Amino acid sequence: MQKLDQLNFENTFARLPDRFYSRQSPTPLPNPYLVSFNANAARLIDLDCKERSRADFAEHFTGNRLLPDAEPLSMLYAGHQFGRFVPQLGDGRAILLGEVRNQAGELWDVQLKGAGITPYSRQGDGRAVLRSSIREYLCSEAMHGLGIPTSRALCIVGSDEEVYRERIETAAVLTRLAPSHVRFGSFEVFFHRGQHQQITVLADYVIARHFPHLINDADKYQLFLNEVTQRTAKLMAQWQAVGFSHGVMNTDNMSILGLTFDYGPFGFMESYDPGYICNHSDPHGRYAFDQQPQVGLWNLARLAQALSPIIPTTAAHEVLDGYAPAYHHHYAEMMCAKLGLSSTTENDIQLIAALLEMMHASQLDYTNLFRSLGNFDSAAGATNEHLRDQFIDPAVFNAWAAAYRARLQQELGPDSERKARMDAANPKYILRNYLAQTAIEKAEKNRNYSEIDVLLNLLGNPFDEQTGWRIMPPQHRNGRDRLK
Repeated sequence: MQKLDQLNFENTFARLPDRFYSRQSPTPLPNPYLVSFNANAARLIDLDCKERSRADFAEHFTGNRLLPDAEPLSMLYAGHQFGRFVPQLGDGRAILLGEVRNQAGELWDVQLKGAGITPYSRQGDGRAVLRSSIREYLCSEAMHGLGIPTSRALCIVGSDEEVYRERIETAAVLTRLAPSHVRFGSFEVFFHRGQHQQITVLADYVIARHFPHLINDADKYQLFLNEVTQRTAKLMAQWQAVGFSHGVMNTDNMSILGLTFDYGPFGFMESYDPGYICNHSDPHGRYAFDQQPQVGLWNLARLAQALSPIIPTTAAHEVLDGYAPAYHHHYAEMMCAKLGLSSTTENDIQLIAALLEMMHASQLDYTNLFRSLGNFDSAAGATNEHLRDQFIDPAVFNAWAAAYRARLQQELGPDSERKARMDAANPKYILRNYLAQTAIEKAEKNRNYSEIDVLLNLLGNPFDEQTGWRIMPPQHRNGRDRLK
């Protein structure tokens, strides 16, 4: 484990030509203090967790003091926002300090979100607020706990500096870690500027750093697009399987590595609703829950267009044609796992669709229902009242249960083994909005950050039964799930 001044910075992105970024130092944040520290994320960059106790720790993770060998910069990109192309975006409030190589040989971007104004701030203040920083901090770690590719969160540093949003809030800086922050929009900006040489430079950089097995292939750019397409297809299936809605699937928020990042108005669905919209700025539901897989393909088409100077159109179409089969394969596999099925048959999708339709009609909690299905009794004659009584129409459930029981008879092993598989596929805990809000309110009102750390631990182990917690359906909550 390393001390702060021993971190092994390499900064490969800073070696690219300066048209890919602007060198930018963070804006000092007055009187910073540590809000929360994530030991699991610290291990990714070999940072000794004892360093959190340093008097100058918060100064380093606001950018008030630069870490040795850091080369701060803000990245340039463009993007399609709600379907409309915006020719220049870029890091408006994020500053990349550089990349740290750990002992395993992995490079991790270290980025400060909320570190102040950059050349791409577009009249913004460049700050993040404590509220949104807590939400992203918790959600990125929740997604990691669920096994979904994501940026990680090292720490939150707060300040009493006032920031004006819909109300006056206090400032915060979130330190994010990711293998890369390159996004679809990183290529789009140069395509729409007609700077095609930069597309080649950036593609070569990404391939060399993240897809080195493609370097010597004659079709490396086509294969690179295929890698991104396949990763994105799987990511979309993972989101759908856990009921996660990103909320702002603009192309500038789409990772070239198939990571979940740039958390904004996200939400984990509670009562199952395929048209769930978590973003109040999306009244037409462009990024509604059930639209996410199609949006993923639309965004990939924009990336393919940006790569058209180096990939033939027919080859790009061939790659994109592989998205839907990949998505449906992963989605079917994940949903079958949620039902405890160790194999996938042609009729399983109909079985899953029928269950989702019943859940929608009965407004059942998506996460809780799948978790409770682990207790399904597959014995002949079993009525499964504990499940049946949750549904509005018991007869419809009974018909579905009969089909499910027949399907389970094709599987080997007792119910106890199936339940173990289902509990490993169906989380008991997700980041529900009210849980995050509880932590935010304690932090804002009383400077009590204990709930953040409690949730960090809970969400890091979402499939395990954890003592002291109960998860109630939304209509029965009294505002708390934690037992006293």
